Amino acid sequence: MTRPCKIGVQLPEVERFVPWPEYLDLARRVESAGYDSVWIGDHLVYDLPDGSTRGPYEAWTTLAAIAAVTERVELGPLVASTGFHAPAMLAKQAATVDSISQGRLIAGLGAGWNRREFDAYGFPYDRRVSRFAEALAIIAPLLREGRTTFHGEFYDVDDCVLDPPPVRPGGPPIMLGSNSPRMLGIGLPVVDAWNVWWSIYDNSVERYAEVKAEVDAATPEGRTVAATAAVLVTLPGGRGRLMGESYDAQVATVTPDDLGDHVRGLAAVGASHLQLCLDPITAESIDLVGEVLADLDR
Repeated sequence: MTRPCKIGVQLPEVERFVPWPEYLDLARRVESAGYDSVWIGDHLVYDLPDGSTRGPYEAWTTLAAIAAVTERVELGPLVASTGFHAPAMLAKQAATVDSISQGRLIAGLGAGWNRREFDAYGFPYDRRVSRFAEALAIIAPLLREGRTTFHGEFYDVDDCVLDPPPVRPGGPPIMLGSNSPRMLGIGLPVVDAWNVWWSIYDNSVERYAEVKAEVDAATPEGRTVAATAAVLVTLPGGRGRLMGESYDAQVATVTPDDLGDHVRGLAAVGASHLQLCLDPITAESIDLVGEVLADLDR
């Protein structure tokens, strides 16, 4: 039996404070436990339900550090907000991480959603999707061709050259972190993959199949865009997500005991890569679920 699709883990955001040495240890543990990828949320600050405020480590510097201490796993932001960086600079960061990792980056991109962090850090929140469209029009040709000129409403670059280039010819794969109709219209003609968060498709195989059918119907003829999905996995001691997403409490519960069947189900309806959001996200959780992956490989 072979693994039906690639499987990775999203490292902690603000579920708890994780000292930096432990954070790197978690990344190494993901690799040693046999996962295919490691993912970092790109966020700046959250107001938590208990009234506290907490922020994660910055995504791109974190990815660079993880790239330097791992050898095999793919890695990427889940997903990078194009609103947090000038687009050409974001392409520069992605190319650098791709080089540090020797071609293991997946460039997940989205428009962002958490207004609190946009306001706190001084980034414009209005017209995020329009800004994303212009950002993608700059980032994609820079990563793939190494040079572009673009004059838009929000961004201007003049004969921008991306050097050193990414390690891989054609650059890292670009993954769209959205399944909304307008974002799909912008991204599907360009990106290599798309992703949907677990709460949006109810963490269920049946709803994921419906979402994928909607995306397939919106994909331009002749294009092949890989389907991916985040999956919430609840382990003993899990307390639920703390990041303030609004979602139906009736989302499907996936535990290590039924994760194998869940993975096979998602793969059967077309998912090629899954990002597991382990609750709680600890070294013990990574190891326990890693044993499930080993069973999938047998």
